[in-house]
Parts: sequence; structure tokens; C-alpha cells
Amino acid sequence: MVATFGGWALDGMDVMVYSFVIPSIIAAWHISKGEAGLIGTAALLISAVGGWLAGTLADRFGRARILQLTILWFAVCTFLCGFTNNFTQILVARGLQGLGFGGEWAVGSVLMGETIRAEHRGKAVGTVQGGWAIGWGLAALAYTILFKTLPEAIAWRALFWIGILPALLVFYIRRNVPEPQVFTETRKQLDASGSGGSFLEVFSPGVLKVTVLTALLAVGAQGGYYAIFTWLPTFLKTQRQLSVMNTGAYLFVVVAGSFVGYMVSAYLTDHLGRKKTLFLFAVLSFVTVISYTYLPIANPVMLVLGFPLGFFASGVFSPIGAFFTELFPSRLRGSGQGFSYNFGRGVGALCPTMVGFLSEHLSLGEAIAIFAASAYVVMILGTALLPETRGKKLLAYE
Repeated sequence: MVATFGGWALDGMDVMVYSFVIPSIIAAWHISKGEAGLIGTAALLISAVGGWLAGTLADRFGRARILQLTILWFAVCTFLCGFTNNFTQILVARGLQGLGFGGEWAVGSVLMGETIRAEHRGKAVGTVQGGWAIGWGLAALAYTILFKTLPEAIAWRALFWIGILPALLVFYIRRNVPEPQVFTETRKQLDASGSGGSFLEVFSPGVLKVTVLTALLAVGAQGGYYAIFTWLPTFLKTQRQLSVMNTGAYLFVVVAGSFVGYMVSAYLTDHLGRKKTLFLFAVLSFVTVISYTYLPIANPVMLVLGFPLGFFASGVFSPIGAFFTELFPSRLRGSGQGFSYNFGRGVGALCPTMVGFLSEHLSLGEAIAIFAASAYVVMILGTALLPETRGKKLLAYE
């Protein structure tokens, strides 16, 4: 739990840093909002490849071992983003970063899901998912401090440079985190039978339906999330005309809501079941994002509404790790989760770009509302067609 919570926290910090530097990059390099959205999208698109690749490698070489590799990769690439000097350079650096952070979720989720007993799996996996909110909060704190103490031209670079810190977590994982027993038993049986397994098996007739529907669920959850939160600091700073300090304060309310949402949803996952929790949070995410970005509300009301915005839009993720772990068989669990979740991330990644381009014709708030609300409808559809899996025990070589 320490390793995966820390991995998600530092993953969240490195990924969300970009949302804070968008206004600075637009001003420094004279790029459009659409191009800024494309930079965000590039990392998310390539993360789809990274997640599938890391999941496949985790099925073959081990969860803990590949988790170390993914963390080291995204930390180094985030650090390199601070040295970029034009649109093309940061597009490439962020794209390479995506390989690492896409893989980190896939491998960490499987590692936790296979380690925890069925009756506590939803709580445990959802709790470590809450590490993302901690990382996002650290990014917001670093943004507030650095942009108040350093010239803007240096501050945005320094925000990327601190992204090297997650690399230190690798030493802890290497020393303290063993492989799950269900993985080692499955690997022994596969080796004994001479069957290495294939990542393409996620498209076999017996698994294809689960693969398609979990990917659809992930598209909705992540499309909504990234449509909102990639552009939220820019929305607050430009459309709502908030200062750096006020933007940071508003974001801390959203981040606090996110953390509480992760925790509450994690417990509801085991209490209500995976599907009911996903339905509840998807519907309420739909309502709150429209209220926050589209309705003509005053800034003090928006400050308060930031808590439920973060609560529901982040809480939708807590059931996903346990749900996907239980839906895919052990022999290809890493490949299945890695593909579906990160396919969703890759397609959902188009939302920031489309929001950016649409905001050239509509207000930024209206553009966010359109794409985020549509994404949550897709999520509800995917969830409705999957079976409930609460209480399922994981078997070796199933």
C-alpha cells in the first residue's frame, strides 16, 4: 500500500504539473489553446501504449519489477520537460512521459488487487487511488510557492524539475515489495505448461466483451476528468480572472474534495458494489461539472462547489481498479487492465485538445461542460453492460 500509494501520488504530481503551466507556455511561446491542449493530449495518448506494454510485461516479468521501471521513466521525462524551449520539444518530452505514467497505474492496480483479500479489495485499491489527489495537491502547492517566489519564466521550468523526486520511490519498492502469490503461482503454471500467454488474448472471443466494455467505461471516466482538470487552472485564471493565490486556493478546495471522494468511494465500492458506486459518482459528476463550468454562478459559490466537483469526478476512479482486476483472468490481468484503462486514457485524452479548439469559438467553461458531460454518459453506458464482481476471489491461472 505504501509503494502504490506513493507511486500514484507522485504520478499525479508529475502529470498534473502541466495543467498549471499552460498559461505560461502559451504566453512564452505564443502558441494557441488548441496546441496547448495537444501537448496534454500527446502524453495521454501515448500513455495508452505505455499502459498496455507495461501490463503485458508485468504478466511476464512481475508486478513489482515493472512498477519500478515505470516510475523511474516518468520521473526522468518530467524532469526533462523543464529544459524544453519550444512546442515540438515539450510535445516529444510529454509524449515520452506518457509511456511511464500510463504503465504505472496498470501495474500498481494489479499489484494491489492481487495482494488484498476480496472483502477488502475495493477499499484498498480505492484508497491507494487517493494518492493521486495528494500528488495533485503537491503540484498545486509547488505552483503557488514557485510562481510567487520566482520569475514566471523560471517558475514553470522549476515545476517540471521537481518531477524527478518520484525516482527515489524505486529504492523503497526494490527493497520492500514482493510479488503477489497469485501471480507467482500463475507464472509457475504457465511456465510448466509451456504457454507464455499472449497480450492479444484480450481480444479473444471469451474476453473481448469485457475488454470492449471496460475500455468504454475508462473512456468516459478519463475523458470527463481530463476535460475538466487539464483546463481548470486556465479557466480560473483567464475566464474567472483569479490571481495566482486565489487560483491556488480554489484548486485546494477541489483537491480536498478529490481526496475525500477517493476515500468515500473506496468504502462504498465494497459496501454498495462496484457498479452502483460507479453509477452514483458518474451521474453526480455530470451534474456538478455542468453547474461549475456552465451555469452563471458567483465566485464564492464556485469556491464551495469546487469540493463536490473534485469529490465526484475523482471518486469515479476508486472502484475501477478492483472492478477491472476481478473482470480479467489472472493469466492476462496486467495486459487486460493495462489495455482497457489506458485505451480509455488515450481516447479520453482527445478531450483536452477538443476543449482547446472549441474554446476558440465558445467560452472555455462551455467547451469543458460539453465534453465532460458527454464523457460521463459514455461511462454510464459501459458500466451498465458489465456484471457485478463484488466479493470475487482471484484464482491462479483462471
